Amino acid sequence: MFTVLTATALAALAGTSSLAATLALHDCRIEHPLKLASIGARCARLAVAENPAAPSGTAIELAIAVVPALNRRAAAAPLFLLAGGPGQAATGLYASYAGAFARINRNHDIVLLDQRGTGRSAPLLCDYPEDWTANGEDLAALRRATLACLAKYGERVRFYTTSIAVRDLDEVRRALGYRQIDLYASSYGTRVAELYMRRHPESTHAVILDGVTYPEQAIGPDTPLDGEHALSLVLARCRAAADCARAYPDLARELNALRVRFGPAKSALTLADPTSAEPLEVEFDHGVLSAALRFLSYNASEASLLPTLIHQAASGSLAPLAAQAVMISREVSRELASGMQMSVVCSEDAPYFEVSAATLERIANTYQGSAQLDALTAICKLWPAGPVDADLHSALVSAVPSLLLSGEADPVTPPADAERLARGLERYRHLVLAGEGHGQVATGCVPKLMAEFLDSADPRSLDVACLERHRPVPFFVGFTGPSP
Repeated sequence: MFTVLTATALAALAGTSSLAATLALHDCRIEHPLKLASIGARCARLAVAENPAAPSGTAIELAIAVVPALNRRAAAAPLFLLAGGPGQAATGLYASYAGAFARINRNHDIVLLDQRGTGRSAPLLCDYPEDWTANGEDLAALRRATLACLAKYGERVRFYTTSIAVRDLDEVRRALGYRQIDLYASSYGTRVAELYMRRHPESTHAVILDGVTYPEQAIGPDTPLDGEHALSLVLARCRAAADCARAYPDLARELNALRVRFGPAKSALTLADPTSAEPLEVEFDHGVLSAALRFLSYNASEASLLPTLIHQAASGSLAPLAAQAVMISREVSRELASGMQMSVVCSEDAPYFEVSAATLERIANTYQGSAQLDALTAICKLWPAGPVDADLHSALVSAVPSLLLSGEADPVTPPADAERLARGLERYRHLVLAGEGHGQVATGCVPKLMAEFLDSADPRSLDVACLERHRPVPFFVGFTGPSP
């Protein structure tokens, strides 16, 4: 049966609405990015000006989905999800991690707004080379791909920045009839949440920031250095684990040998395509090695494979490590709208890249090197810059209750970034999970803690004793898995 409800009626069932809503919602389903499952929801589309300075000009539609609270009598604020990337859609984030939000959904509506330029909200999709091939030798290809993307979308790519997205977010809040909202933000999404907290503190009940950026940060130059530190923590954890240390006593030396070899060297491989199992020709080089190390250090589950894969590669079997790089880079490319990513980075980060000669030397000595920074610089010389609020990169001072989540070995948003943000927060709690990487939403007892925090909006009252029992995924000591 096809049911249509106004947003007012839907929110009233959960007891959260105190404004006049204007959107009509209808039955829909949210599909997992890999089509593994689908979730029932109520959906709508909201037309907004592509250029806020020209409200009568071209309009785009924002895709919105609401997963109603199971307890229809609940009066809790709805939880809006802000995805990372930049370029990931909120619907994709939720479909991948719906189980982690199940406790919250008992008493809170879950609201999914695909940020403009992502998902089904006027996505900006460019055909860039896959990440694992994007090394310094491919800058000409990146420039060609950038020009092709701009030929498709034109100057309008300027209007997909964080500053405009925050306006969209508040317009959706009002259209759905919510007076106050909660925010869960992941990675880049924490920048969106922080700007929303700055602009609309009266509308923000509580926030969860997972993989935290801080406003003063220009994301890019720190990434190779943070990645190197995170990889060193993974290796140290292997040395401290008796079974891993016993299986791979020379792991650091083996990794260093790979890094030295695949600076200038390349090796042609034929491996089974991770998707189709068809033969796939791959040139294993510094870019492939770097991407594999970076992707596999993102979280403890994937990092559990690193010692075995490094050892196999050092022993001459490069295919397993290359296959991981191919598989994960495809997944990332599939989930991210790269045009929207460039609109954000080229407007909000690249103009603020200030890297000293000493820092450039340190970057050159990391396993990632300057390849990504060079690529972003080349692309952003071509990409039109869009509107950015003057205070986007100013320190945030906020009394909004905030729960900050970090992984000890996060290669992109290390715990120090959350501590930098926390200097201006009056009511916060920062939880650091030992041995974990980027994104804690589904880790251990974190889903329980998130639900308790949103119900109380008191970060200091959380009982976090369950984290003391948490241990990261143990290392594989072969392709059959960890030691028994």
